[in-house]
Amino acid sequence: MMQQRSHTMARLRKAGSLLAALGVLSGCAVFRPTPIPRGSLIEADDYNQLIPGTSTRADAVDLLGSSTTRGAFDDNTWIYISMTTYLRPIDFPGVKKQQVVVLKFNQAGTLDSLRTLSRKDARPVAMISQVTPTPGTSINILQQILGNVGRYNPMQNLMGAGSTTGTGMMGQNSGPGHFGSGNSL
Repeated sequence: MMQQRSHTMARLRKAGSLLAALGVLSGCAVFRPTPIPRGSLIEADDYNQLIPGTSTRADAVDLLGSSTTRGAFDDNTWIYISMTTYLRPIDFPGVKKQQVVVLKFNQAGTLDSLRTLSRKDARPVAMISQVTPTPGTSINILQQILGNVGRYNPMQNLMGAGSTTGTGMMGQNSGPGHFGSGNSL
């Protein structure tokens, strides 16, 4: 009986170890970052077919599709942006691969230049911790308190000045939304 029990326990340990090993190995594939393609997914074979001096805007649209964006001050600059990102827990997505293709056309619509940029060409942009000033008056707390003195008159509704009908009834609400004359008593 004791020998049979130890044999059963050994088999259960082997099965448990096998299940744990399978769980760990399958977990590796589950937690691996999944690449997420974004933007204009273009290949080098596509934009290498464009020849400066001979290719036109129509050729670029046929090969690459519509551009991701255009130049801010020059409509003849077309920009194709593509990147592959992956999710990071409790953080912004990570960038695995990034590529930018810049096409510049002349006024006639012929391609003047083609330039490719990679992630190595990127420049980091840091946020600054300054406050943007806004136009208007800047008042302190004392000015805010003193500015409201005299605006509240509890007797205003009794005299009929705040009601919309001019009857001056005590139960009538003439607060905010009713010509802003204050609360009723």
